[in-house]
Formats: sequence, structure tokens, C-alpha cells
Amino acid sequence: MSLWHYPLLFATGLIAGLVDAMAGGGGIITVPVLLNLGLPAPVALGTNKLQASFGSVSAAWHYTRLGAVDFKACRLGIVLTLVGAVAGAFAVALLNANLLGQLIPWLLGAILLYTIIRPQIGQQDHPPRWRWSWFFTAFGLGLGFYDGFFGPGTGTFWTMALVAVQGMNFVRATGCTKVMNATSNLASLAVFLLHGSVHLGAGLTMGVGQLIGAKLGAGLVMKKGARFVRPVFLTMVTLTLARLIYVSIKGP
Repeated sequence: MSLWHYPLLFATGLIAGLVDAMAGGGGIITVPVLLNLGLPAPVALGTNKLQASFGSVSAAWHYTRLGAVDFKACRLGIVLTLVGAVAGAFAVALLNANLLGQLIPWLLGAILLYTIIRPQIGQQDHPPRWRWSWFFTAFGLGLGFYDGFFGPGTGTFWTMALVAVQGMNFVRATGCTKVMNATSNLASLAVFLLHGSVHLGAGLTMGVGQLIGAKLGAGLVMKKGARFVRPVFLTMVTLTLARLIYVSIKGP
């Protein structure tokens, strides 16, 4: 890394942290920057997990402090997401990520369409459809594994699951999503560190920007409410979908 790269990395982390705290999708900003600066793909992904951990932990803490997250209610989800993420990170060497890469754009497209045709979804709380223990067993293990193994769109899937299945409004769902994102980011980061696939200088520089951006993003969501989150969420789903389609056609 050259010296001039570090201000760029800080700014990238700041913007990604702001966006990620509001609606997810920060990875579509950070991963291309790391790859374009010349990092090998495994190191870029590991470094991205390091910087994303700063943002997700910071955002989770701010949402919890501002009353959007019942941390005690999330304990089972945290444990199961941790287990799933570690399993997913170790499975990278065993399974073919291309299969998921072909499936995820279709799932994101379905989420985008569903959110558009249901304009009132996520505006207010509704009774949960599943018991929380069932929900966290299915989605904690499943999305934890997915984030450790592949990753793009994890925050989107968590938010929509919490809104559509458990009846949360977008603000509470975003807060809970950040708690689960923080868990899976830290778990998979540990595996990347074990393999030496992290550029500490780049990751820490972006992480400082993530801390600031996450605080600003969480504050905006709590101040503006669900009506503000929905269009940001739709925008990030659309951009994530476009990025995945582009990568599938042109390569990373």
C-alpha cells in the first residue's frame, strides 16, 4: 500500500459504514476498492471482514444504546449465527461458491420486488409469525453460514426475514441485523486471521472510517424512522443486485 491509499481507504470505510448502518450493502463499496488497489481476492475478503467488523459492532452498539435492540432477546440468535459463520468460513475450501453466486441475484430480485409491491411492509411492528427460537435456529445458522461462506446481501436477508417473518419495523429490524452482522463478521474474521488473509493496515484504516460512518448512519435511522430506511434499503438492494450480476458477467 502507498501512503496515498490510506486517505482513500478511510473515506471508503466512512461511506460504507454510513450506508451499511442504514440499510446494509457496504460491501459493494469496500470490496471493489480493495481489489482495485491490488490485494489478492482472499486478502481483500479478509480485510473487508476486518473493516466491516468495526462498522457492524459500532452500529450494533449504537442501535442497542438508542433502544432499537433488545440485546437479551438476541442471545440465541448470536450464538447460532456464530456457529453458522464459523462453519461457513471453514467450508470455503470445500464447497463451490459459484452455485451461491448464481442463486443470490434471484433471491435479491425477489426481495426487491416484494418490497416494492408491499409499500407498507416494515412501517410498523406486527406479531411474529414464528417462535423466536425457531426463527433464530433457521436464520441464525443459515445466514451465519452464508455470511461466513459467501457474504453479499447478508444484511438484506436478515432485515427482510425480521420484517416479513417476525413483523419488525425497518428500524428495529436494521438494529437486530447489525447485531447478527457483527457476530458473523467477527467469527469469519477469526478464520481469515488464522489463514493470514488480512491486510491489517488497510483494514484498520477503513475500520476507523467505519466507526464514524456507523455512528452517523445509526443516528439518522433513529431520527428519521422507518419511512427513511425503506428507500435507502431499496436502493442498496438494487445496487447489490446490479453488482452481483455485473460480477457474474464480467468477473470481480
